[in-house]
Amino acid sequence: MNPTPYQYSESFAREMDAQDPLSHFRSRFHFPKVNGKEAIYFCGNSLGLQPKSVKDYLEKELNNWANLAVDGHFHGEDAWFHVRKKSKSALAEIVGAHEHEVVAMNNLSVNLHLLMVSFYRPTEDRYKIIVEAGAFPSDQYMLESQIKFHGLDPLDVLVELSPRSGEKTLRTEDILQEIYKHGDSLAMVNMAGLQYYTGQLFDMKAITEAAHSVGALAGFDLAHAAGNAVLKLHDWDVDFASWCSYKYLNSGPGNISGIFVHERYAERADLPRFAGWWGHDEEERFRMEKGFVPMYGADGWQLANTDVLGLAAHQASLDIFQEAGMENLRSKSEKLTGYLEFLIREISGESGVLEIITPKNPSERGCQLSLLIHRGGKAVFDEWYQHGVVGDWRNPNVIRLAPTPLYNSFLDVFRFAQILEHSLKKFA
Repeated sequence: MNPTPYQYSESFAREMDAQDPLSHFRSRFHFPKVNGKEAIYFCGNSLGLQPKSVKDYLEKELNNWANLAVDGHFHGEDAWFHVRKKSKSALAEIVGAHEHEVVAMNNLSVNLHLLMVSFYRPTEDRYKIIVEAGAFPSDQYMLESQIKFHGLDPLDVLVELSPRSGEKTLRTEDILQEIYKHGDSLAMVNMAGLQYYTGQLFDMKAITEAAHSVGALAGFDLAHAAGNAVLKLHDWDVDFASWCSYKYLNSGPGNISGIFVHERYAERADLPRFAGWWGHDEEERFRMEKGFVPMYGADGWQLANTDVLGLAAHQASLDIFQEAGMENLRSKSEKLTGYLEFLIREISGESGVLEIITPKNPSERGCQLSLLIHRGGKAVFDEWYQHGVVGDWRNPNVIRLAPTPLYNSFLDVFRFAQILEHSLKKFA
């Protein structure tokens, strides 16, 4: 949306909320309090709010456990043996995939390691990995250890992409140029879908096409993209991806992750993998015999039986996502984030206190805006928190704010703007 129609007034914010077809979802989440008042919660990029329905979903499984015990695996509604299947429809919609290409399992870092076992197969000629500089620590540690596992040196293998001098984010053209530059030696591009620090949403379609054109694979960590941006992993031809569910997917702290594996690998039993019982052909699983036969699709990467309670909390949020629709959420997100951007620029002006480093183009970002703090440091963040704003601080000097379309309002954004205006008088 063009920012010109925006206004810095409470009446305008309330009018926008009144016109918002998704506004009723706000009442279906619990909001924390700061200093006794409901918080302005802009931290869904770290931990999403709890859906009020989670308690009922958990109690249902607790009752099944109490009343059925081990029989709960095969009896009762949503028997645990097949319970993973219930989440597939929503996950497929959220990441743009077929249901057999996705499954909820494990945690994000575990899944990234498991996928790398299958898809990072360095040779003498092809061994390099392209990643954005300053990737989230889990990605850095995962890549470093995977490279060392193959007896290679991360300094020789990793090609870390940094923005041009004086710029804060990567240009797509520069990413593609590096892919072509290293094409003969490139094994994989393994980047974030959305960069956690800057909030930049990468062009995964173009990156994947370029990687494939030089004979490399493309995989993505979607921790900050799943449930935030409209994804089309199957159509983009992405090889593999993983994400967590506790940020924009609102499934609870440390809760279950998910993976995508393109269907071209669905029957590739020859792919090396770290196998487990729950990834074995379920029709023959209880024969308890030697010889791993992977299930069709992403399910073949499972290891252990499903975290039933974790999936229950996950499903509570996924059902809300299906009700709301990703396209609808994205449409609101662009307006909500656009309003936040407009007010920050309108109020901060030439103060010199902060700078938005997230791309201005809505197609190059999700709902997160990253603010580079030039004066005041963490004291600015602390000041906002004392007035009820829950964002997060990322060293050395960035505050991330994420107005999440499922539960944030235009009035939230307006109220933050009032706090921002007050604080600038203190730090300008």
